[in-house]
Amino acid sequence: MRTGAAAGHHGFYHETAFYGSDEQFLGLVVPFLADGLAAGEPVFVAFAGRNQELVRDALGTDRDVLYMDGDQHYAKPAPAIRRYRELFDEQVAAGARQIRVAGDVPHPGVGVPWEWWARYEAVVNRAYDPWPVWGLCPYDTRNTPPDVLDHVLRTHSHVATAGGHRVNDGYERPEDFLRRQPVVWRDPIEDEAPQVVLADPTLADTRAAVTMLAARTELPADDVDAMLLAASEAVTNAMIHGGGQVAVLMWAAPRRLVVTVGDAGRGPQDPCAGLVPTGADVGGLGLWLAYQVCSYVSQQRDGDRFTLRLVVGELSG
Repeated sequence: MRTGAAAGHHGFYHETAFYGSDEQFLGLVVPFLADGLAAGEPVFVAFAGRNQELVRDALGTDRDVLYMDGDQHYAKPAPAIRRYRELFDEQVAAGARQIRVAGDVPHPGVGVPWEWWARYEAVVNRAYDPWPVWGLCPYDTRNTPPDVLDHVLRTHSHVATAGGHRVNDGYERPEDFLRRQPVVWRDPIEDEAPQVVLADPTLADTRAAVTMLAARTELPADDVDAMLLAASEAVTNAMIHGGGQVAVLMWAAPRRLVVTVGDAGRGPQDPCAGLVPTGADVGGLGLWLAYQVCSYVSQQRDGDRFTLRLVVGELSG
């Protein structure tokens, strides 16, 4: 079921909006949510901080709205996608004909690297399309960088304004957007010489090096376990599919660990690999596991080398 702008649209209706004040934010978000409530639709809200408070104050706590902690839900792209897909499955199984979701997606304006959230905004067009979901992703023009706003317009099929809704002519299919996006973020610690360099390592070599470096950090055991899993999966994929010449570089800082795994292979051919469990592609499941547990993951093709970057702990820069 669709109402208003989304009438007749099947699958995921991905909409963005832009605001420059609290009043504009509420003017875009509250009618969207209130219309869903009036239609008896499941309504989910996943804003962070002040925006969540603004919505709660406007709608009241007695309304049938499920509030999710935006900071927690959007801590990492891949788990956010997994949780939403599980949530949509549950709602449709319970009889929902349309689901409404509104939330904040992190970006550098709030201190978070954008590159893999740009991937998130593109991939969800495919990842959520099996369900009847209307998603609204508003962005604050007071703190959102211009390059992020450009990517937002290229990853949302529709735009909401105070005057209504429109089809976004600048929208690009997720596969097209992702293939054209270079990986620009790297951890500042990578400007220093790596503390570990491994050539064609065994899994035992890799795990021993991770364990040794982790002992120099203040990382909790969960983060160390996450890197042991992710690095093992990355090296396994590189050995099987990477065409040889596997190079593993490692850096440690007090509260993070960075590992890059490079090889002579092509890397996953599906640009959505990692954010959804494709399985059928090269290293699909292992890559998906790495995205689930790491603080940051990126895939980079540079000439005849493919590099997977893994970070656990606190992101920097």
